[in-house]
Amino acid sequence: MSEEKEKLPGYRWVVLLAVCLICFMANFMQYQISAWGVEVMDVNGIDVAGLTSMMLLPMLAGVVLSIPAGGLADRYGVKNVVIAGLIVAVIGGYVRTFMIGNYPVQMVAMFMLGFGISCLNANMTKIFGAWFKHQTSLAVGFYYAASCLAIVLAQAFSTLLGTMYMSFLVAAIALTVVALFWIFFMRNTPEGEAAPEEEPVTKYLAVAMKNKNVWLIALAYGLTLATTTQFCAILPTALELGLGVETATAGSMASVITVGSFLACFAAPAFVIWRGKNKGFLLISTFLGAAVMAINWFVPLGPGMWAVLVLNGFLSALSGPVLEAMIPALPGIGTKYAGSAGGLNTTIGVAIAYFLPIGIAAVCGENWVMQFIVCAVLFLASAICILLLPETGPKGKLAQEGKLGLGSESTQA
Repeated sequence: MSEEKEKLPGYRWVVLLAVCLICFMANFMQYQISAWGVEVMDVNGIDVAGLTSMMLLPMLAGVVLSIPAGGLADRYGVKNVVIAGLIVAVIGGYVRTFMIGNYPVQMVAMFMLGFGISCLNANMTKIFGAWFKHQTSLAVGFYYAASCLAIVLAQAFSTLLGTMYMSFLVAAIALTVVALFWIFFMRNTPEGEAAPEEEPVTKYLAVAMKNKNVWLIALAYGLTLATTTQFCAILPTALELGLGVETATAGSMASVITVGSFLACFAAPAFVIWRGKNKGFLLISTFLGAAVMAINWFVPLGPGMWAVLVLNGFLSALSGPVLEAMIPALPGIGTKYAGSAGGLNTTIGVAIAYFLPIGIAAVCGENWVMQFIVCAVLFLASAICILLLPETGPKGKLAQEGKLGLGSESTQA
């Protein structure tokens, strides 16, 4: 393992920075809508449902774009595809800034903001697989952490610039700088590493769609993303209406989940890299995460509840970086087809995360106990998919036999 680390290119940290900056800005700009929620509703003449729709539009862009973005990146290179997405996103950032108060245009602008991150999300594991090899989960952990940090900072600091216009303008300028950083410093592959032989885009997509393990990861990813999203979304309302917690306190209690999630972004990759195997860790963490998610609501208010919320965020976020990092290691995928596979994973995962919470809310209504139990059960259901996946860790049987997607590359890493 130490030999592999020594041979990994130092430039991988520049690539990681470029990727994480885009992730940070995309999430920051999306959650600015939440920070300015009351004013956004006032100037656009919308209610909470309209605000929620505006917030979710970048995710909808991911559903639409991820599969073609992955296939095109496999054929033409990740850098070019993400540049195209960033151009649209930057334009969307300025349109949003200068058209405050025009709700239809704001909706279009938020959809445009999702282009850059959608093209990147589809190809994130392809990038990290090429540069980090069997340390891919570590890079994915940083990526997840950038997202968590952006959400917290957007909620805390977006309104400090005084006006929504100035807040949006500064963010649009920052996104422009990040896009230029990507253009000038991003590289598709390490120096001296040959790019895979080019094939038609349809071939890349077909290979990914025929691989059952890609579908299993996508389903597991979607279930965990949907249930954690729903849990965090309803928690403040449930605390306020169900337990009589004040609005500000309920919001603060919900936000501490992110603290646990942030820590998990680093703990999970570090453990699986040290352990050399993924499946056992994923199964145990999923079981524990589901258990804590189920009992969280029954913990008495006070320090105990706060502590369990942090633990909930930690345990429920452990599987995400590890699951996504498995994609380029899958037999038959590797970094060559990781764009298409990542695009399929993102499309399915985000679609589940978009629609499943709506279904949970419709069925459970204001029955908060049922809400959290259903979330826990569906989170646990992801373990079925994990159980059916092959072991892709470097100390697993497939790695020892040289049958992993990263198998041949890892020996050179």
